[in-house]
Amino acid sequence: MMMTLFIIGRVLFGGFFVLSGYKHFKNLAGMAGYAQSKGIPSPKLMVVLSGIMLLLGGLGVVLFVYVKIALLLLALFLIPTTFMMHQFWKATDPMHKMNESIGFQKNLALLGAIIMLFLVL
Repeated sequence: MMMTLFIIGRVLFGGFFVLSGYKHFKNLAGMAGYAQSKGIPSPKLMVVLSGIMLLLGGLGVVLFVYVKIALLLLALFLIPTTFMMHQFWKATDPMHKMNESIGFQKNLALLGAIIMLFLVL
């Protein structure tokens, strides 16, 4: 039972990142425009690189292959992304501030899960 739940959790968690990575490529132009609006240098290249990191990291978790490297890729994506893309402290519009705060907190929670998973493997 515990192993079944662990596998389900792993697939849900890793699948989130696989889907996010897929969206980086499916919506490349839009995501690059958004990254550019946040001041990210070489936005199209950064969206492609981060998409690769998300896909490889998510697949590693789902398939349980090179899991520590996969988790490291995901952490290396989340740390700068959280602070560069979700700067809620700079937002003046209350709705924008709330949305950025939610994204920031979500990424911190995901990073916490990555740290915990890294420690139990």
